Amino acid sequence: MTGRYSHPPNDVHDGVPLVDHLGDVAERVGYVVPADAKAPAGEPLRAVVETLAYVHDFGKATTYFQDYLLRSKEPRYEQYRYHAPLGSFAAYYALSVQNFEPETCLAGFVAVAKHHGRLPDVAAYVFSRANRRENVSRGNQNSAELQQAAIAKQIQDIDEQAPELAREVFQNATDGKGSWSAFRGSFAELLTEVRESTGSSATAINRETLSERCYGLVLECWGSLVLADKTSAAAAASGADASAATYDAEKPTFERLDEYIGSIERTADSDRHGSRSERLNFLRAEARASVLSNVESFADTDGGVATITLPTGMGKTLTGLSAALSVRDRLGGKRVVYALPFTSIIDQVVAEVEEIYQVDTTGRLLTAHHHLSEATIVDERDENADEADANDDVAGMLAESWRAGMTVTTFVQLLESLAGPANRQSMKLPALRDSVVVLDEPQSLPLDWWKLVPRLVRMLTEQYGATVIAMTATQPQLFDDATELVSTPETYFEATERVQYVLDDSATRYIESREEPKSYPEAASAIVDGTAGGSGTVADETSADGSVLAVCNTIDSAQALTTHVTDALSDAISVGSVYADVLESADRNSTDTEAEVVADRVADAEGRPVLHLSTRLRPVDRLRLIETAKLLTERGRSLVVVSTQLVEAGVDISFDRVYRDLAPIDSIVQAAGRCNRSFERDRGHVVVWWLEAPDEQAKTPSEAVYNRGLALLPVATETLDDIGGAEGTIPEATVSKTAVEEYYRRLHDEKNVGKDAYVEYVNDARADELAELSLIEQRRSVEVVVCRTTEERKRVEAVRAAWQNYEFETVRRLVDSLKEASVSVPIYRSDSQEAQALSGLARLHEDTETRWVDTRDARHHSYFDSTTGLVTESSVDNRIL
Repeated sequence: MTGRYSHPPNDVHDGVPLVDHLGDVAERVGYVVPADAKAPAGEPLRAVVETLAYVHDFGKATTYFQDYLLRSKEPRYEQYRYHAPLGSFAAYYALSVQNFEPETCLAGFVAVAKHHGRLPDVAAYVFSRANRRENVSRGNQNSAELQQAAIAKQIQDIDEQAPELAREVFQNATDGKGSWSAFRGSFAELLTEVRESTGSSATAINRETLSERCYGLVLECWGSLVLADKTSAAAAASGADASAATYDAEKPTFERLDEYIGSIERTADSDRHGSRSERLNFLRAEARASVLSNVESFADTDGGVATITLPTGMGKTLTGLSAALSVRDRLGGKRVVYALPFTSIIDQVVAEVEEIYQVDTTGRLLTAHHHLSEATIVDERDENADEADANDDVAGMLAESWRAGMTVTTFVQLLESLAGPANRQSMKLPALRDSVVVLDEPQSLPLDWWKLVPRLVRMLTEQYGATVIAMTATQPQLFDDATELVSTPETYFEATERVQYVLDDSATRYIESREEPKSYPEAASAIVDGTAGGSGTVADETSADGSVLAVCNTIDSAQALTTHVTDALSDAISVGSVYADVLESADRNSTDTEAEVVADRVADAEGRPVLHLSTRLRPVDRLRLIETAKLLTERGRSLVVVSTQLVEAGVDISFDRVYRDLAPIDSIVQAAGRCNRSFERDRGHVVVWWLEAPDEQAKTPSEAVYNRGLALLPVATETLDDIGGAEGTIPEATVSKTAVEEYYRRLHDEKNVGKDAYVEYVNDARADELAELSLIEQRRSVEVVVCRTTEERKRVEAVRAAWQNYEFETVRRLVDSLKEASVSVPIYRSDSQEAQALSGLARLHEDTETRWVDTRDARHHSYFDSTTGLVTESSVDNRIL
């Protein structure tokens, strides 16, 4: 056998010669890694990763691998066909002979070893793979020793069967400073050199010899290699050549954004509705001008971390985008990554960017990336990785790799790609170099991550040259050395006081005695009658006909309050039921049209509309219902919305009154941001109360959600009490600034929030431990596709038919298209009522736990309610995170 392939020929494409693939990956590295990028020791990062590219698949040159690839596919020489281990030692050698630092060589070793897998505990992995005990029998050999013996056998096979290829590869990889013969002859000594690079002995692993930048360096090498390798393999399958244009971004220009904002301001100036609106527009423009003025000096110091602290309703999205594009241009970056806590608000940001630049998310300017839009995750096991590479789609990979000029994504996608990413997730890491990353509403991050996130951000700014902008009305004080881009933020909080906070008697009782929460009938009466608190008085300017938002802490609580509000109203109109009639009467494709039709029907009906929102509604329905709610409030309808926390961030709807079940202060302030957003009246009212436990549950929703683990409610209520909560009413500025800052001070100083161990995982390059972390509390869940339209029913049937015909790519594509029609239900015990209820539903296909219901099928009527969504027996833990 003379030819050596990296990827085999098939009925459609010629095979890819191994040398061609190695050269192509090295060429692609030149497009992925900027020429000026440096490793921590000041070495050229591109040269490092190019070296890895030339040897990463060198182990495929063996007869054993070629037999596996081209002939039987049977594992006749199972221990000899794995190619990554040999490539990893070749990588270490090639870097070492070019005089790269030992830690750089170590990073290259790990990157090649795991270019089809996940990153390990770096020090332990390198030591175990390079450790060899002398004078032991085969029966006592450990896996590392067996692997080393296999590598020696592979080296011998290549030297006998493909020596010319080996010489060419090592000439390219070492830039002429090393050779195949030298590597072959010194393999035994190389084992010792690799082992000692960790500073380890045979009895202990000394992590102190690894620098704190080791983990970031491994990520840089690994992510760049994986992106170049996977896109090379996928392009070869389609006959595409490598070029810089493949990885280039189209930049969204600052000038176009500035022109768009200017047109909004001109329209607002010509259509003023009084002094309040005029004042708000003036303050928005002034705040943006302040930010852009400060960006100049911030960029002159080479960036780092900045904050934008502005009250809700001050146009933070456009101001943040303006700052990001300005910083990008001044620092010579290419990309902006805009990260948000919830998928429910991504579409709003994406829609605005699409309108500004007249694009969609399929081009090189804009990408939307979250779990509802992800492509299939490939099988990362080494033995299956070669088939997986060949089947990947280049366009999908480039979108997942954030190669567009702007990517709108979630905290999960961003931060979990830095903390122990899966193999495919690593492909986005090169795009972060010299980028501007916007963290919108960082206070939403889980408390356990509050020390890890600053550490990851430091890695971004120091090793990737990125700039990070944290933007919110309630800064959680995560970053010690951040530059505030808003001059005197307090002036905007004082000038934009739109609401007054009212502590209901039940909230006061919680502060004083932890007794007597508010009942749901009492709460419903307050909502319907327009009372602002426990005094029974009607709030000034907020009559019973005003629009109302009530934010609950659990799905059960929101359902209970919705029921009691509906019962308290003699003329209640369920917006969800009207939406169901519109949806099922005709299959429309336009969300905007559907929302307009629903709003028109509700507006024409006699009675008071009531809308329920929670994650038991499908994502597509939530978005449409939120748009419907916005239309109704803009038309002055006296809408009542009862929701879980999903409305607290980024939902651009204004209500006359907001009721918030007891919660941490930042959540209360976020809910208040939905009240009197554009100064529709002199003052809106935000009522904080303490709701009872629904359905005889043991704990109230507030205690069940916020007193698990670290007890947050005592900190929040004590802070409110200290700033004057006993008086019953609190000015907005006192809550938004004084209370927020004091609350976060107490969390940091008294509660010491954040896990120190998570930071140590980064410092010690413990990628294995980081991979176990998640921003979302991990519980088993069942996905349920809820079919409400003819098209969705056709897709489910198409999935089932494709599965029967073994058309697995079609199955994947169709299942992805059904994500927006799916509801995720947590399952806490296999014998729980939820699990039992869902077990009776049919699976989408035989090899999945995903179930489906048809709302028109009489057998499924008990599983769905047009107002509250998917119906299962639920527990207090089923909450919005």
